[in-house]
Amino acid sequence: MTRFATPFILAWLLAMPWTQLPPVPVEAAAAARTQAGKGTIPSNPSPGPTASTGWMRLTEPAPWYFNDHEGYSSLFDGVSLKNWDGHPKFWRVENGAIVGESTAKNPSGNQYLVYRGMEAKDFTLKFEMKVDGKGGTGFQYRSKTGIPWLMPFSPVVTANVGPVNLNWMMTGPQADFWPSEIYTGQFYSENTPMRIIAWRGQLVESYGLARKRLMGKLGDRRALGEWVKKDDWNQYTVIARGGTCIHIVNGQVMAVLIDDDPASSNNQSGLFGIEIESITKLYVKNIWVKKLN
Repeated sequence: MTRFATPFILAWLLAMPWTQLPPVPVEAAAAARTQAGKGTIPSNPSPGPTASTGWMRLTEPAPWYFNDHEGYSSLFDGVSLKNWDGHPKFWRVENGAIVGESTAKNPSGNQYLVYRGMEAKDFTLKFEMKVDGKGGTGFQYRSKTGIPWLMPFSPVVTANVGPVNLNWMMTGPQADFWPSEIYTGQFYSENTPMRIIAWRGQLVESYGLARKRLMGKLGDRRALGEWVKKDDWNQYTVIARGGTCIHIVNGQVMAVLIDDDPASSNNQSGLFGIEIESITKLYVKNIWVKKLN
């Protein structure tokens, strides 16, 4: 090819409509989706580079699919509390879900159901959760047990459950869930002075106890509440990678925390668990974890 022809050919290539590029066969896209266990095939799959053309087009990621469990381990068998540890007065299995219930006659105060079968630092966690009425709960991760409890217990609770059993008390990050309040999706540090670090709708950069700063907004705190279903099942995803933790409810990002302190309790390997703390009845099912370390 002569150097005089090169500008002409380059101009022709740049002007060629993208629609003339050969698409990836639907059958190939379907096979890839089946391999990944992603469910249905997009009606207009985005092609990537092909051996015949060498071209590459801009593509969208595969759509959100909560029930993708490839590479995940189940933490709940649907019929028993195997590997789960908590006060039997408040926890049971009912109709394929873990149930935590606290009543006026059987008050729990802060109580936790601890999963003893796995510790993890970096992971993707998926679960479904709902509560009856106005109560609330949360899902612990990267958490520890056996740490002295900072807040006092009500005498009514102590009369019901006896002295605090620190083996059932969890300290560490929590994905909050209060459908009737503004807290669902926020990042809460249980049993530490940090407490609420990233409210719903916030991306926060912190360094343990030393400081925290709002770096950006994900949306209006109350408007994001429209994504939360009351008295119904909600699909919750927690992504933890290094010092970054992301909370997602029903496909909507609710809060992001970046904690750069390697000694922070937010940035350590730990246990998973479920909290109950008020007069309420909560349900959790379909608990899956893709553990990276």
